[in-house]
Amino acid sequence: MAELVVVGFDSPTEADRVLTELSRLQKEHLVDLEDAVVVSRDEKDKLYLKQAVNLVGAGAVSGGLWGGLWGALVGLLFLNPMLGLISGGILGAGAGALSGRLADYGINDDFIRSIGETLKAGNSALFLLVRKVQPEKVFDELSEYSGRVIHTSLSPEQESRLREAIESSGVALPGSIAQQAE
Repeated sequence: MAELVVVGFDSPTEADRVLTELSRLQKEHLVDLEDAVVVSRDEKDKLYLKQAVNLVGAGAVSGGLWGGLWGALVGLLFLNPMLGLISGGILGAGAGALSGRLADYGINDDFIRSIGETLKAGNSALFLLVRKVQPEKVFDELSEYSGRVIHTSLSPEQESRLREAIESSGVALPGSIAQQAE
């Protein structure tokens, strides 16, 4: 079962940097992320969400390829495979993009926006849905970043161990979302 961890940062780009580092650690099999989202609020107080998995784009590419293949095959029946390829590709890309837009994968978007609204201007947050992790190695690799845990779905024992590990690495850690919003 995956666990949700939300970490806040005092810089609008820090969450992106941590996600880049976690992506590298994932390639080394030190962490297994199911989903990740970066939320940042710029100095003009505008909120930005960046999904790690772009379902609309992935759906459009996949749908376009399958639609083009099936369109070409159907086009062969009517002796016009090029028209079938083009029309099938366009229809498939549109259907794939629509299905990607309607799919809600991983972390709930409403939850992301509700936490994002608590961020101050110039801050960012990283939402992680973690399947597996090698905590000691990951904390060592991420020790240069200073963040604060905003929310977790961990058990109280696991959360206290997480707090101890983060506090020993010098990372600030408030107790709740309300403290982060102050």
